Amino acid sequence: MPNTASQRVAHSEFVNQFMNAGYAFPVEVMTRQQARSYLRQLNSLERLLGGVQVGNKNQLNYPHVLFRFANEIVRNTQILDLVEAIIGPDILVWGSTFFIKDAKTENYVSWHQDLRYWGLSDEDGQVSVWVALSPATKANGCMRFLPRSHNGELLAHHDTHADNNILTRGQEASVEINEDNVVHAELKPGQASFHHGKLLHASAANRSNVRRIGLAINYIGAHVRQTVARKDYGMLVRGTDRFGYFEPVPAPSADCTETALAWHQRILAAQNDVLYDGSAIR
Repeated sequence: MPNTASQRVAHSEFVNQFMNAGYAFPVEVMTRQQARSYLRQLNSLERLLGGVQVGNKNQLNYPHVLFRFANEIVRNTQILDLVEAIIGPDILVWGSTFFIKDAKTENYVSWHQDLRYWGLSDEDGQVSVWVALSPATKANGCMRFLPRSHNGELLAHHDTHADNNILTRGQEASVEINEDNVVHAELKPGQASFHHGKLLHASAANRSNVRRIGLAINYIGAHVRQTVARKDYGMLVRGTDRFGYFEPVPAPSADCTETALAWHQRILAAQNDVLYDGSAIR
């Protein structure tokens, strides 16, 4: 946590923005050089996987369980300091996903609220962080937020199962969006955005010549429980877990080991029980 007056003021302003709007960005969490290094490692490890399915709908889910560099990102001190300011000192990583949109592709994310599908007991005991490893712009489909939509009750959603929708079940909130109110979360490599799980958010297709790559990390407080699945998993990255609601996941000792892949499959199966709960298609 911050130990200087200026850091405390900066964190207080960050938390105020997050609480009021439901999001905060851009936040510098690493250097451009670090982001480029991580991007090179991702490109190399994608080739190592050689098309092996490691997620839903061609997503790369839970890379922090498989890749040492992704595990390093989820433990980034600057990220964790801000997460702690929002949800407290005892922090688990519940999930992570590389959201990748290749150039000139139609993949998109529909308007939705994460907490409609996550089965977590405390709406304010979580925060999602989106870390840009490549530029995220309007042209290549950056995140889009609807300010203050984290207030009030969760909205009804319906499943589209649309082929180009990156979300697991193509879930879409039943709401009319006034585009004049939409905020585009444009980020440079090394910057991050933070958003509440009830905030309406989406992203458009990548119409540019630049591949858009970001790591979404879902942090929860250790006090949060899973209310849908019989078993769920979490990786402690700060503080202590005095509750034991989530089976602890180890950090990877090397990249893509058999042990890490086995953990990955267990987590994917358990969390799919949550994400696809009530869906006619899986």
